[in-house]
Amino acid sequence: MLRGFYTAASGMLSQQRRTEMLTNNISNASTPGFKADQSSMRAFPKMFLNRVESLNIPVENKLTLPTSKNIGNLSTGVYMQEAMPDFGQGDITETQRSTDIALQDMTTEINPETGRPGTALFSVSNANGEIRYTRNGNFTLDAAGFLTAPGGNYVLDDTGNRIQLQSENFTVGEDGVIQENDQRVSRLGIMYTDDPYGLVKEGDGLFRAEGGQNIQSAYEMENVPFKLQQGFIEQSNVDASRTMTDMLTAYRAFEANQKVLQAYDKSMDKAVNEIGRIG
Repeated sequence: MLRGFYTAASGMLSQQRRTEMLTNNISNASTPGFKADQSSMRAFPKMFLNRVESLNIPVENKLTLPTSKNIGNLSTGVYMQEAMPDFGQGDITETQRSTDIALQDMTTEINPETGRPGTALFSVSNANGEIRYTRNGNFTLDAAGFLTAPGGNYVLDDTGNRIQLQSENFTVGEDGVIQENDQRVSRLGIMYTDDPYGLVKEGDGLFRAEGGQNIQSAYEMENVPFKLQQGFIEQSNVDASRTMTDMLTAYRAFEANQKVLQAYDKSMDKAVNEIGRIG
């Protein structure tokens, strides 16, 4: 019976963590470039139950032989293995702001190992000078004229340097070239990975490569089409209605495991307080 406590409790914990993940998705439904998380549930290893018995053979010396009988498998619970971001393209919305830049994937090439397409990302640097990646193109200019991403991260060009502009009167071509006063100033640093699920998600819509290794520039790779749209922004790819439905499902699953746990608690109460007293 004690195994039932652990099984029901693991179900409650996994649904609680799933609800927290879905709540975070909902809270970022209006965050530009946000990629919704998806949960992966996995069961603990099952236990194989076997009953050991003895068989008495009616002979003169009363021979007893040990026997066993298979009962079946017993699940030991479930847990949320990981939360993986969905890199699907969000809706592109016009803002008419020159500092808003939407990055749109134009490739449908599938990675044969993962079965999913790759994705392009903006290259930025954080306060420590470390390279990070984002899809949030809601940029601004700071007091010194540097192009910055949300969180105060500096947007980098194709050579890994910060981009400094004189004003917001600049243009960005579909190929990432930035022009100011009809002169080329820089080119946005666009990186590409054919396995975006190998990236580690951080706060402020940032991702980092596993092991601290930088991913390759999209300009240096063949057959990696993408398009930049100035005055547009990529919205979050959170499906609010589906997320609310998933939250309700998670809540119902949590409630069901809670009732099972309460039933086990009542059974244990009877076993300890009533059965023992009758004996």
